[in-house]
Amino acid sequence: MQPNVLLDALLAEAGMSHAGLAAYVNQAGRIRGLALRYEHTAVARWLKGQRPRGQVPDLICEVLGGRLERPVGLDDIGLGVPGLPAAPHASPLSGFVDRAAALWRADGQARPQLLTAGAVTGTPAVIPVWEWENPPEDADVSREGPDRIGPEHIEILRAARAHYELMYRRAGGVATRDRIVRFLGSETAPMLRGSYPDALGRRLHRATGSLVAVAGICAYDSDAHGLAQRYFHQALRLAKASGDRGLGAYVIALLVNQSLHLREYRQAVAFAEAALRAAGRDTTPALAADLYAMQAKAYAQLGDARAALACIRHAEAAAERIRPGAEPDETGYVQPGLVNVQVAEALLGLGDLAGAHEQAAAAVRTPAHDRGRVHRLAMLCEIQLRQGEADRAVAAAAEMAERAKGMESLRLRDRLRAVRERLLTSGCSGAEETAQLIDGALRVPL
Repeated sequence: MQPNVLLDALLAEAGMSHAGLAAYVNQAGRIRGLALRYEHTAVARWLKGQRPRGQVPDLICEVLGGRLERPVGLDDIGLGVPGLPAAPHASPLSGFVDRAAALWRADGQARPQLLTAGAVTGTPAVIPVWEWENPPEDADVSREGPDRIGPEHIEILRAARAHYELMYRRAGGVATRDRIVRFLGSETAPMLRGSYPDALGRRLHRATGSLVAVAGICAYDSDAHGLAQRYFHQALRLAKASGDRGLGAYVIALLVNQSLHLREYRQAVAFAEAALRAAGRDTTPALAADLYAMQAKAYAQLGDARAALACIRHAEAAAERIRPGAEPDETGYVQPGLVNVQVAEALLGLGDLAGAHEQAAAAVRTPAHDRGRVHRLAMLCEIQLRQGEADRAVAAAAEMAERAKGMESLRLRDRLRAVRERLLTSGCSGAEETAQLIDGALRVPL
């Protein structure tokens, strides 16, 4: 079950307790001739994702609508589609903003259900991508609200994104996520609910979408995959409202990366194809290189060597067209060497150890921020161990452990643990000592 953050947000807005809602629903039911005996425990179950039976969802709408003095529908309380999480694309833009803000509020309150919810698969995972790619477009995103929004607000959002992205790279997603979520709830939501014309509104939605994508990256790095997916879907809806196809393709690249991690390889291929197809000329060389490289990894896992090698060629050709200063802020992660390490992983999946080693070594020789270097060293270490080059693997693992110190990232910890186990299994000289270095990096709990 997915936690019902929309109902939770409306309860807070109405100033109503769990017991209060239960009492009002019982009273409204009596008027309809229903003998209901709900208590606060039932409301708690609804907030965890349980759907109330019969006419009760309509009664909840009636009670909250009366308290808030506005119409409240089933979609507004998160009960519009039985059995599926509410789709962020299914409502008009104003309704989407309310849904997004409800999620930010719930996440800011550290609701445990959000962190443990799994990512959706199948049709619910595909629909947001399909709706981004296909009509209708947003004809007008202007809005009338309590506060007038100007270009200075957009600059605040852009500065916030740069700040939190840098924090993520240096300290990891676990440490960064709470800060960015609080900013979304306290600063970003009021901006989206303000007053702005269409042209400024598109810039506002673009800046917000880029920031929300970083929140999704931090959730992914915290191993909260259902939450990360919801942020990515939000960012995709905001990208559509902005009219920036390139931004949408960047968000889909994040979904492709998550699909690879979740071993949804066919989904990864399909999403990457959708991004390349729909963004067209708006796909920058850096983004195209990353999308093709990730497709290559997916094809390798599916056992399609021909398609994987074709995608590798496309990725390498796109990487050669990257020009410093010509890329948007979002694709700054595609640094020199990134395509090499992606290609190394694809070749490893195809069983080409020599080719994988050549690419991984090239990636490690290229300067990168500490986070990127940890991943590159982990890949090189794995390949060296498979090749029987244990001494070199120990050296790479030792540097990896040193670089990872201070980063609060469950993804990096997974890489560290995997390398540690392979080292100890190899029985090579220096394995025990290096394993102790890795243990030191893992010792502080997150």
